[in-house]
Amino acid sequence: MLGNDIALDLGTSSVKIYVDGKGIVLDEPAIVAVNLETDEIVATGKQAYNMVGRTSGRIRVCHPLSGGVISDFDLAKCLIQTYLKQIGISKLIMPRMVISIPCQITEVEKRAVVDAASSAGMRKICLIEEPVAAALGAGLDISKPHGSLVVDIGGGTTDMAVLSLRGIACCRSVRVAGDAFDEAIIKYIRRKYNLIIGQRMSEECKKTIGCVFPRKEIQTFRVKGRNAMTGLPQWADITSDEVLEALIDSAMQIIRVLQEMLEKTPPELMGDIYSDGMVLTGGSAQLYGIDQLLAKRTKMPVRVAEDPQHCVALGAGKSIKFIDSVDGNSFGILNPLSEAY
Repeated sequence: MLGNDIALDLGTSSVKIYVDGKGIVLDEPAIVAVNLETDEIVATGKQAYNMVGRTSGRIRVCHPLSGGVISDFDLAKCLIQTYLKQIGISKLIMPRMVISIPCQITEVEKRAVVDAASSAGMRKICLIEEPVAAALGAGLDISKPHGSLVVDIGGGTTDMAVLSLRGIACCRSVRVAGDAFDEAIIKYIRRKYNLIIGQRMSEECKKTIGCVFPRKEIQTFRVKGRNAMTGLPQWADITSDEVLEALIDSAMQIIRVLQEMLEKTPPELMGDIYSDGMVLTGGSAQLYGIDQLLAKRTKMPVRVAEDPQHCVALGAGKSIKFIDSVDGNSFGILNPLSEAY
């Protein structure tokens, strides 16, 4: 592993690590379980995810990242260090790292990401905006003077951008994505059935029968939880049409922001986009009907990238070769905020 540069997709719902020459070597949930009495980390990743909603009062399960940015610096630092140790990276090796970040985040939020990674012993850190990484991971050629539209629907944010000549011509970021879909299902079921369900049950329901466009055949899913009035166990069979009703508002928020961005896009680039269409990436791009809904509302072709949930990590990995081109100055693809640490 010595001398291998790495790429980090630090997402709200999952963390992916790409090692130069080896590909994606780690894909774990971005979740940490903490003992409140001793402040020690009990579990991370899949082990912590299995504890969601099932812990005692002295253990708290939390997400160090919220809305695509770091919300708890210490836990995010520990999470990064833990995952780097899992793949055999230590402070003695000091590799260089490319980290993907949402577009339109503040300089303070960028600095928090850099500081959290540098504390793990990185020699040099460069940042790449998620739409650029997603486009590279989806196999788009963004080096030509030709417009490409990428919409990355992740766990915490939806990032969208029009790309040309290795740069972003126009971009938007909205904190409506997979987590917002889960929350919408929780609220809908409580409002309609007076039933309180947890985050994991909501996510399972979304993955099983979730949709934002009517399915050809109605599917059902049994949700289990607690009655809000009696406090007793309760279940309900909900249909895919009901989930559609719950999710459509969040999906329309994404579409409205996309339409707003397209209104600001230069006409020549719009001509390219209209003929080529848009590419969807991110884990939530696999939600049934999201491509059909976008195509209907924007009147342009839409395709879901191959392996959409890993596009950002793969694109960040492809950009590792550009680190040598960056000497403290911004580059078309990378935006370094840190020199040697």
